[in-house]
Amino acid sequence: MPDNKTAAPSNPYKALLETCVAGGVSRANQSFLQTLLMTFLAGAYIALGGLLAVRCGLGLSWDQWGSMGKFVFAAVFPLGLILTVICGADLFTGNAMTLTSARWNNRVDWLAVLRSWTFAWLGNFIGALFVAYFLVWATGIIFEKVPAAAGAAAMPWAEGLVKLANGKTSLSFGEAFWRGVGCNWLVCLAVYLSYAAKDIAGKILALWFPTMAFVAMGMEHCIANMFFIPAAIFAGTDPRYVELVNSGAAVPLTADWSKFFIDNLPAVTLGNIVGGAVLVAVIYCVIHGKVRNS
Repeated sequence: MPDNKTAAPSNPYKALLETCVAGGVSRANQSFLQTLLMTFLAGAYIALGGLLAVRCGLGLSWDQWGSMGKFVFAAVFPLGLILTVICGADLFTGNAMTLTSARWNNRVDWLAVLRSWTFAWLGNFIGALFVAYFLVWATGIIFEKVPAAAGAAAMPWAEGLVKLANGKTSLSFGEAFWRGVGCNWLVCLAVYLSYAAKDIAGKILALWFPTMAFVAMGMEHCIANMFFIPAAIFAGTDPRYVELVNSGAAVPLTADWSKFFIDNLPAVTLGNIVGGAVLVAVIYCVIHGKVRNS
């Protein structure tokens, strides 16, 4: 007799994990040239989102706009992650989730995970620095002036960027670490959520809301900081800005390369790894068990 039983529907939540694992396997199997180009693009895309946020949000004074300026900053920043996911690029913080899920399912080894993480981190840094130097400092857009009180001139975008970097490099290790955890928990959930979308519009919406949320909350993203802090150092040490500081019309830069590489980047990077690898990849791997080898 024919079997009239209907096959049980597949678990849609486990299907998201399968997509995540496949993404990790794909990243681990890229050629060196592919990895170099895709990681450069991802760092540059995140930096472009950061530049858009600076231009749209940091020129809005707190006295007039209150927290709305921060919301505007956060609302446009997701451009970088949208470009990364939809156009295809290799982001270190996303790899914390995808490579961990692939390793948990024995699809890649630890050497492949560490190699991919290292190349992604370095390639993202190069891309972010490219935008910070050439599109922020070399273009001069960060030094544009607007009228200020008593007929003086101000550089709201340069000063806003300097204040942002000063704040980031003044965090304690614990503060920076846990802000990194919270950030990449949300970033990786945004990517994970986008796996469920059936079209471009759905992916954009899935990516936008959690990414906007982590920025508005004040969390820390190591690749974004590879743009914000160097761009602030380039701007804050430029004679055009220093002249304004000396006149008392702008806040001086306290961030420097040492504070960036010692006080901020290591703690945020470790926090981002924990947020993506543990709070997303490991938890969902435990919940759903091993995924099919396909």
